Amino acid sequence: MARRRQVYEGKAKILYEGPEPGTLIQYFKDDATAFNAQKKGTISGKGVLNNRISEHLFTALGRIGVPTHFIRRLNMREQLIRQVEIIPLEVIVRNVAAGSLSKRLGIEEGTQLPRTIIEYCLKDDALGDPLVADEHIACFGWASQDEMNDIADMAIRVNDFLSGMFAAIGIRLVDFKLEFGRLWENDYARVILADEISPDGCRLWDLQSNEKLDKDRFRLDLGGEIEAYQQIARRLGLLPEGDANMVLDMETHRKKRGK
Repeated sequence: MARRRQVYEGKAKILYEGPEPGTLIQYFKDDATAFNAQKKGTISGKGVLNNRISEHLFTALGRIGVPTHFIRRLNMREQLIRQVEIIPLEVIVRNVAAGSLSKRLGIEEGTQLPRTIIEYCLKDDALGDPLVADEHIACFGWASQDEMNDIADMAIRVNDFLSGMFAAIGIRLVDFKLEFGRLWENDYARVILADEISPDGCRLWDLQSNEKLDKDRFRLDLGGEIEAYQQIARRLGLLPEGDANMVLDMETHRKKRGK
């Protein structure tokens, strides 16, 4: 597909004008950032795997009735998505104490929470994506109460579904980030799931060993980042056993052919 006008570039993805009105092309980069982009690097092949993993998870969520921006995967690194007005909130769903929650509240990492917690952060890199409460969201009009009800309901539904999906393949869904957008239809907007779901925005631990299989390997300088992402893809049935580099080899072959 011919490259179109760039609309937006973030830390992990680029958005291009889509082939039809109301669509965008979402390109997955290999760039990796942590600690509000204070740490930067590259995980070669990450974008290919995240594209495939996110496609798989969004497709599965669509089948159970969760509305999403995903339309279809176009190639190794690109998806066709619906254009939405992003709600400026990161929605963090937590099942197990880890990361900033452990640091803020002094709870040992790995502690199972008595109940799932949903937190909201304002999407603002300059401010460090600060934690905000429902009162802030209402006061500043970032989302209406009806939209927040829809967001919370969808976040819990996504969590229940993905927790079961990952548990079935021996993975503990510790926490994850979601983003939502308004899909406008004439003068009416409905909230749908947007962005991506991948090891970039999830904490995924092996159920038996608690080995980290997500971007924490980059954050904490543990190494083996691409191998962890490949393991997630393999357990989801997206990579054949014993051929961890298949996806990357396919992309290299595609580039050599000029496709």
